[in-house]
Amino acid sequence: MRIAELYGHNKAVISFEFFPPKTDKGYTSLLRTIEELKRIGPSFVSVTMGAGGSTRDKTVEIVKQIENELGITAMCHLPCASLGRAEIAGLLDDLERAGIENVLALGGDPPLDAADSEPAEDDFRYANELVEFIRSGPWSFAIGGGCYPEVHPRATSAAEDLANLVRKVRAGTDFLITQLFFDNRDYYAFVARARAAGIEVPIVPGIMPVVSASNIKRMATLANARIPQELERELDQVADDNAAVAAIGTRWASEQCRDLIDNGAPGIHFYTLNRSPATREIHRRLFGDG
Repeated sequence: MRIAELYGHNKAVISFEFFPPKTDKGYTSLLRTIEELKRIGPSFVSVTMGAGGSTRDKTVEIVKQIENELGITAMCHLPCASLGRAEIAGLLDDLERAGIENVLALGGDPPLDAADSEPAEDDFRYANELVEFIRSGPWSFAIGGGCYPEVHPRATSAAEDLANLVRKVRAGTDFLITQLFFDNRDYYAFVARARAAGIEVPIVPGIMPVVSASNIKRMATLANARIPQELERELDQVADDNAAVAAIGTRWASEQCRDLIDNGAPGIHFYTLNRSPATREIHRRLFGDG
């Protein structure tokens, strides 16, 4: 199933994101999580790829397994930093042969040991170049893209960030998934700016339920996401009580999702951190099952 075809039918499209685990134990745990979340009928799932394509073999393996063995539409993240055109083409060929129809084209980050080096002549510099490459090739993938409601960390301004996003969409991106955010007003304002700039593709909100006070602050910093004072105050009061933190995070994310769906968001993309309880509980609160 091409993910782009799921949107626009007056029904919220629910999807989940996972990352490749580093150990066999983590892999077994991930499969258990996916099986648990499969029961609530996600429209699709996505699997991340490490900086510089460092987990590409594991990512592709998991995507194939989800699609062909578990029967869930799967999307492979494809960060182009430090990956040459021949390598990208090989990955796309492999995915297409396996029946994968969806990729998420991202700029991504280079490996830490190459963070300050200049891209090779054959490397992609930006995600719009990757989208153009895929569209000009023999493949027929549905292409998703990322976006930042509160401005990409490496952008010099919101205007520059939006101009870059316009280029990526014009290159052939079918839909967008936002980075995490905690205040829906930031999402609505971003969508309004994108529409005014001529972007018409679905803009799917990405939601990360808080399960750890310290981790969420680190991730929010990396994603340039603002934690509202009310949420931060609540988390600080129970920071050492993991169950209380998770309860606050689940409630906050549930309220976010209900408001987003009620106000016409095309769906919700959950950043699961390879865990199922919080996402299952949010789904239960929204739809009465799970």
